[in-house]
Amino acid sequence: MSESFEDDVLNELGDDRLQEIAGLLGTDAAGAQELVGSSVSELSGELRMAAAEPSSADEVRAAVDEVTTAEPPLQGVASFGGLAAGGLMAGVLGKLARPAANAIAKRTGIPAATVTRAVDILVPVVLAVMTKRAATKKGGGAAAGGLGDILGGGPRK
Repeated sequence: MSESFEDDVLNELGDDRLQEIAGLLGTDAAGAQELVGSSVSELSGELRMAAAEPSSADEVRAAVDEVTTAEPPLQGVASFGGLAAGGLMAGVLGKLARPAANAIAKRTGIPAATVTRAVDILVPVVLAVMTKRAATKKGGGAAAGGLGDILGGGPRK
């Protein structure tokens, strides 16, 4: 089985940005990794809830469709897939970042402003991983599915 969404985000994040988050938090790489895991889980959960809410479901569905139908980056000059894919989903993730950060801050006791800065570093990374996962699923012959296919299994309990 492939790596989890959280693992993919950590790999995409890389050591430099993980150290940047560790510096923000005043912790080590393990502490930063824990916060990244919580943030990815919280953002995924917020995204799934938004997809289930009638008031935001259409926007999330459109954003997922945009990510899953975008051409993989560097597939051709006519395709500006990498930029286009960021459009709606970047906006959706941006809206969900603050509630996710507040929930993490409440759970961990880390100041909300600090968690928000860390989550802001993660949003473009999460977006990049979503785009790559959608392209991989599409390239594997399987139709790129919905949000569940991109994020992987349901929320961990």
